[in-house]
Parts: sequence; structure tokens; C-alpha cells
Amino acid sequence: MSATPVFHKGTVKSVLSGDAVVIRGQPKGGPPPERTLCFSNVTAPRLARRANPNVDNSVETKDEACAWQAREFLRKLLIGKEVLFTVEYKTPAASREYGCVFLPKDPTGETKENMTELLVAEGLVELRRMGLRTEDENAQRLIQLEEAAKAAGKGKWNPEVITNPENIIRDIKWTIENPRQFVDSFHQKPIDAVIEHVRDGCTVRAFLLPDFHYVTIMLSGIKCPMFKTNDAGKQEAEPFAEEAKFFTECRLLQREVKIVMEGVSNQNILGSVLHPNGNIAELLLREGFARCVDWSMGVVTQGAENLRAAEKSAKDRKVRIWKDYSPATSGPSISIKDKTFQGKVVECVNGDALVVKTADGQFKKCFLSSIKPPRAAAAAEAETPAKPGPRITRPLYDIPYMYEAREFLRKKLIGKKVNVEVDYIQPPNQGFAEKTCCSVTIGGINIAEALISKGLATVIRYRQDDDQRSSKYDILLGAEERAKKKGVGLHSKKEAPIHRVADVSGDVMKAKQFLPFLMKAERLEAVCEFVASGSRVRVFLPKETCLITFLISGIECPRGARPGPAGSTVPGEPFGEEAMMFTKEMCMQREVDIKVETTDKGGNFIGWLFVEGVNLSLALVEKGLAKVHFTAERSPYYNEMLKAEATAKENKLNIWADFEEPVVVKEADEPQERQVTYRKVVVTDVGADLKFHAQTVENGPRLEKLMEDLRIDMETNPPLPGAYTPKKGDMCAARFSEDQQWYRARVEKIEGSKIHVLFVDYGNREVTDATQLSQLASNFTLLSPQAQEFQLAFVQLPTDEEAKLDAQDAFYHDVLNRQLLLNVEHRIGGGESVSLCDPDSNDDVAKALISAGFVMCEQRREKRFSKVLSEYHKAQEAAKNNRVNIWRYGDFREDDAKEFGYKR
Repeated sequence: MSATPVFHKGTVKSVLSGDAVVIRGQPKGGPPPERTLCFSNVTAPRLARRANPNVDNSVETKDEACAWQAREFLRKLLIGKEVLFTVEYKTPAASREYGCVFLPKDPTGETKENMTELLVAEGLVELRRMGLRTEDENAQRLIQLEEAAKAAGKGKWNPEVITNPENIIRDIKWTIENPRQFVDSFHQKPIDAVIEHVRDGCTVRAFLLPDFHYVTIMLSGIKCPMFKTNDAGKQEAEPFAEEAKFFTECRLLQREVKIVMEGVSNQNILGSVLHPNGNIAELLLREGFARCVDWSMGVVTQGAENLRAAEKSAKDRKVRIWKDYSPATSGPSISIKDKTFQGKVVECVNGDALVVKTADGQFKKCFLSSIKPPRAAAAAEAETPAKPGPRITRPLYDIPYMYEAREFLRKKLIGKKVNVEVDYIQPPNQGFAEKTCCSVTIGGINIAEALISKGLATVIRYRQDDDQRSSKYDILLGAEERAKKKGVGLHSKKEAPIHRVADVSGDVMKAKQFLPFLMKAERLEAVCEFVASGSRVRVFLPKETCLITFLISGIECPRGARPGPAGSTVPGEPFGEEAMMFTKEMCMQREVDIKVETTDKGGNFIGWLFVEGVNLSLALVEKGLAKVHFTAERSPYYNEMLKAEATAKENKLNIWADFEEPVVVKEADEPQERQVTYRKVVVTDVGADLKFHAQTVENGPRLEKLMEDLRIDMETNPPLPGAYTPKKGDMCAARFSEDQQWYRARVEKIEGSKIHVLFVDYGNREVTDATQLSQLASNFTLLSPQAQEFQLAFVQLPTDEEAKLDAQDAFYHDVLNRQLLLNVEHRIGGGESVSLCDPDSNDDVAKALISAGFVMCEQRREKRFSKVLSEYHKAQEAAKNNRVNIWRYGDFREDDAKEFGYKR
């Protein structure tokens, strides 16, 4: 009589083959003990093995038939499961344990499956009959199961397997010749895999399915404590290395996962391992078993921000490797109100900084966070002696890719509105001033990321404990990886571009040599590089590859403060600083056109400068920041400049502040002749060309009651889809997509399944389908449509499309959803042109738009409108004098000059 078997409990850590498993105990203060158990009385087909390079004459072996199928059968049943097992005997020589594994089917363990019997029944293992005793009931059962499997042709007893075993044997690719090409061929798509081995917490080996590539995967963006070999050749574990390995083993070993291959490090592949329960890298970081590393963070495609957040959580809780963590001393604190702001870019400094003008008129210099602009080779390699060559005196042109970086920023940003988020403030260091480092975006695009992706800058690498970095640091690392992969800019293997620039500034001899061919050109394209005063700039001519100092013709402009002899400062003239700032904001780093006339005795060129068609001389005169000089008499702009100067005197602008204007006698007001009958309306929709829809206020309660009744009716009797067939011109009920409520509507157009409707009580339109429409009951048609279309009277939109959009936008914000007073002034083609005014302040909407320079006053001859039109014309003249919006470049309606870009 056999002894009662002793059952042990454990969790299956891994399945070595169809007849052997590794079972671990419960962890107590560290990784638990393990034991390898071979199944007694059976032999499974042997799995393939790769050649061991450390063993002489080691050769690669192939799978035996059904070896992989047996291993997979057992793995899918047991991996990670708690099992019962018995140990029947041990081999003294090999110290192996043989026994049987049972999978409990209920919590008590009373019902359990014998794994040996399952394998035999499936024909995946072969019985060792020599060890079986005939009187043993269990042995006889195994024999019966094997005979049944043979009779049924299961597993390895299948005739097809016996005759053609190669059809089910894996073709394993143990090595990959070109890892980079291999990774790129999968295009970062998730691949099915089975984890075969966990080397440490962040390194695993896996079979990629279904092609059985055997790969080593290092988890992208993180690093766990490692196992290092000491001087004696023994493995030593860093603190928490064993725990990190056990954490990964418990969750990944022999599990079916998805792998995203993202990059290559030597012969190893960088990637993310995705388990149904999440990203293992993120879990390791959150539990304090790993830290983020910048060198591989750039290739992460599965949410680098999640990895940083997980690491921060572990740091805050000071768990495991962060138990002694203390935040690094940060730079100067940033107040909440200064943390984010908007502004207009007025200058790009080299390739890593911007000067931004904020809404309150302040100029802030913002360095792009965490980026390093192109540097001179000699400076970058300070350890090596500088190679003989030309000395760098103009970094912008002499340092490779510095000019390209600056040009990229200039063309994208100058004059544009950007959003700035201050990341950190870098304190003064090694003679450099304090830097405000920011993330700058425009239209949702991170400027630093765009610059790096073009290969025109690189990412700064920080110490592990240095948190003073860009809030988008991982995005920048990813952009740098893409630039390296494409081999662009600084990462290109081609020769860097060379800019040979002739500096003619202040060189009399060179100026005389350049003058003849510069004078021949009607217009020269240039970039304004520096503004010294209101009428003195430095420009770069790209086609002529030269730098010149350029003085503006035809004006006498006050000078600002400037350096004097022996370190002194010459005080500026009144309004000199204002003139310089005006020219700087208008011209700095803008693409301009110049017309060279002559040179002065200092080697500076003199002529006319135009910015987007605007004559700078004329603009300064109009602003009262310059006087007309007698030298302008021979120019075609003289009369225009005299008019502008007269207007500036009249308005006492800047240098003309003390100018005495002649007394203007006001004409007597004409009597009021137009009919004024105001009614209260609410503007419900604003369309194009200053047209709008409005409801009469007194009908508001009736309309609200009608809408309430309509919606109750729709809820009580919901429409059946397809029951209503819309026709053009029909009145119906339509569900509005914004709030999913029902309103009265008219069908305007039908295009296939698309139905164009007008919401008759509000004036807005929508394209919908028949399922969102319903028949309108007759009792809901008694009230006439409440939204009536009108057009704003006495105003005219500008022809320029951008200016027209600005006017439309201003009108939209002025009137939409507001209660106003409406007066019908006249009718055009059946439509009513009306005036609008505020019931509280009596402010005229049209007059406000004219005063703000968004629209022009309409020319009309009717006598009854003369008074209101006179007020509108005065508002228009004030807008022109203040040069707001459409008048910022003067009265374009009267300007025929080609250089201004306008024609009659």
C-alpha cells in the first residue's frame, strides 16, 4: 500500500519544457526560494538551444517534434498560477526533483487536474514505461491515456507529425545581423511576443511571434539597479537589483505581451513592453525600482510624460531607490502671474533666444529651455588645441548652422504672437547673466522641438538630480532622435554650409566699390539686422552677401543716447528713444526693400527703406518722430511727406507736442432730418459682410414658451427615424448639434444625405441629416420666424481679406447676444440697413468700429444723413491720425505709389 502523498504549494514561475517547471514560494522580505520540478515517468521533446559561444564545439540544436507545442500547452495552463505538487524522488547526481503538479479547480484544492495526465492525453509527452509499476493504478491510467492518444493520433502521435515533423518545428532566428534595419522594418508597431528570460529589472529576452526572432529588449527611458561583476568574477547586486528583477519576473516572465521596438543600443534593442495590465516601465518607476534616463528617453513612443510622472510619484513617496532622495536646490522662484504670458516676437537672438514684447509694452528676453545652439568647433572641443583657421568675429555667419538656426526662428516668428511658459530661471554663472528659460509655442507648435527636429540645435544633458529643465524635455529628446535618424543639420555627414559675408559698414573704400552696382538696382532685398537709431540701421543683403550701415533719406530724426568718448554717454535728444523703438519694432529682423542713393563720408549708405510696402521715412513723419528734411524735395515722396507732417503738427504728435495749431472755426450743425424710431432687439447670429440676425425683445417671452412647448412635445412623442422626408422650403423641427435641443427650422438645400437648414428664430445655419429632423406640428407655426436679417448701415468693409476678417471679428464680439437699440436707416434690394446703439451708453456700434479702424465710412449724398455721416467721418479721420488697424500704413485709398503695393 503506497504512502499518502505530501502536497506542497507554490506559484509557477516558468515552464522550462513540456516536462519541467520552476516553482517559487511566497516572498518574505525579498525574492522567494525556488525549486525545479521535473515530471516523473514522462519525457517531453527537447526544445531548441542556441550555440554557447563560451563552450568549445557548442552547436545550435533544433526543436524536436512537438517540443514547442508541449511547452506552450503547459505554459498557458500554469504560468503565474498557484499549484499543488508532490515530490516522488530525487536524483543524487543531478540534484533534480521528480514529481507531479496539480492545478486546483476550486479554492479548497479538493478538485485538481494532474498535469502529467493532461500532457499524456494530448500526446505531447512520452511515457518512460520502465519505471512504471504494473500494480500502480496511476501508472496504469497513464498507459491507458497514452494508448488512447496514439489511437486518436494526437500530438506527436499524429501521422502528419511523424512523417513531416519539419512542418511544426520552429525556425528560430537567434541573431539579428542589422538591428537598426530590423527595428525600422516594424515601424514602431506593437508585436506579439513571449518573454523568455528576465536578465534584470529593465532587460528581457523574448521570442517575437510568429517568426521567432530571439531579441534582447532594454526598456526605453528607464534603468533599474544592475548586477555587476566584481574583481573576483562574481556577480554583485546593487541595492534593490534583486527586488526589481523579481518584480519584472512576476509580471512578465513567459507572459504573452506586446513589444514596441523603438531604437537600438549596440546590439540590444530599445523598446516598450506592454502587458494587458499596463506598461512595465511605468510600474517599475512608480514602485521605486527604476529611474528615468535621458539617453534612451528620446526614443520612447508610449508616453514619456507618464514615465516622468511615475518617477516623480516615487520620489515624492521616497520609496526604495529614492528612500534618501531630496530635491535639488532650484533656481529663483517664479511668480504665478509671470509663469505664462503672450507677446509679439520682435527679435531672434542667434539660435536660442527671443525678445518678446508683452501686451503691457515690456520687452522680455526668453531663452529656449534645454536647448544648445550650434557652437564653434574650437569652443566645443576645449580640451584639444584650436586648429589654425579664421578667427570667429561674427558668430552668426561664422559658426556652422548658427545662421540657419537664426533664420528658421526669424522667418517663423518675427512679428508673430507667441505663447510663453517660463520653465526655470538659470542663475548667473561663469560671467553669464541670469537667463529666463521658457517653452515657446505658436499655433500649438513647440519652437524648440521644431528647431531641434531640423538639426539646428541639440538638447542639453542634465545631471540625474537636476530638475531644472524644459517642461517638454522628453519631447525635445524625441525630436533630437528623429533628427539624428534623418541626418539633418548638425547631425549631417555633409560639409556644413559656409557664409562668406563682406562687412562694408564704416569702410569708405569698400563703400565706394559697392556703391555703383547697389545704385543700379531699383530695389534691393535686405534683412534689418540692427537698429542704432530711428533713422540709422544695419542691413544684410543676402544676394550681394554684404553687411551695410544704412541711413534713411528725407528726414531729420532725433537721436537717442549713445556712447561717448572715454566711456561717457552722450544724452539723447527728445523723442530719440521713441523713434528708435518705433523703427526697431517696425523693421528689426524684417525683410525690407532698400533703394540706395549715395554714401556719406563715413562709408554709410543713404537711401529709402520700405517694410511691407511702407516707406519708413513717411511712417516716422506720420508718427511725429521725424521732420521732413530739405533733401526730400527731389524725391517722389515729398508732397506726401509734407501732408503727413502737417497732420502730425495738427495732432501735436511727439516732437510737435508744443506746436500751435491755427484755430479751426466749426460749422453750425445742420438740423436733424433722419427718422429715428428705435426698437429693442437681441442679436442672435452674425454673418458675413456685417450682416446679422436679431430678435425683437418684446416677443422674447412668447418665443421661450414656444420653445418649451416644442421640446416637451418632442420628449412626449419622440420622432421615428425615417418617418419625415424633408423638402426644400419646408418648416420643420431640427435638433441643434451644440446642445441637442429641438428648434424650428427651414430646409434650405438638400445634397444627398446632407440637409442644409436655417434656424428661423435665431438665424444660424447647420448641415445635418434626416435623422435629426422631424415634422413640425401646425400649432408651432403660428408664431412668425423671430430672427430677421439686417445689415449695418453707413459703413464699408476694407478690400483686404485679413482686414475684412478683423472687422467681422470685432463686429461679432461687439454685438452677438447683446440687447441693443435698432433703427432702420434705409433699404437696399429688399434688405434693411440699420444703425445699432447701446441702450445704456448710447454708443453707436458703427461709429465704434470706424474709430477702431476696422471699417471705413460709407460715402452717401442724402441730406438727412449728413449729421451722422459727419460724425462718422470725424471718427474715421481720428482713426487715420492714430494709425490704427487698416490705417496703420496711412490712407491706402489715395496712394498710387507702386512701392506701397496699392493700385487704383
